[in-house]
Amino acid sequence: MAKKTYNEKLNSPGDLPKIEDLSDKPDAAARFGGSKLLVAAPMQYHEVMSSIPLGKVTTSDRIRAYLAQQAGANATCPLTAGIFINICAHASEERPDEKIGWWRTLKANGELNEKYPGGLAEHQAHLEAEGFSVTQKGKRFFVADYAERLFELDELG
Repeated sequence: MAKKTYNEKLNSPGDLPKIEDLSDKPDAAARFGGSKLLVAAPMQYHEVMSSIPLGKVTTSDRIRAYLAQQAGANATCPLTAGIFINICAHASEERPDEKIGWWRTLKANGELNEKYPGGLAEHQAHLEAEGFSVTQKGKRFFVADYAERLFELDELG
């Protein structure tokens, strides 16, 4: 069987989105701030990421909080969020005529994502092309002024 492309993964939601009930898992419910954990579909991340305008950024944790709030959940699964955000970025590169600004989605605290297409170098190049300043702290890279240039996701409706 042939390996799925990123676009196929993006458009194969399976049984997602769904809200997991963590009421029988008190440690997990405490960690996520309640018993309702959203496992969002890949396309939900794509829709948010494609809405971030030129000159603005967001973070994966802000997208997770937005999607949880929209679904009436306490939180969104961080593991699947990381996977699906990465799928969105790679799927965009598979469709040169339908690219989204995946580089505008940062990790927590404005950190660049080494798993994006082309790694850190390409992520940094895209951001700098839009006027962002990238700084290095140890082995990690961050957008210097990301907090001042955050896109307010509640503007999406």
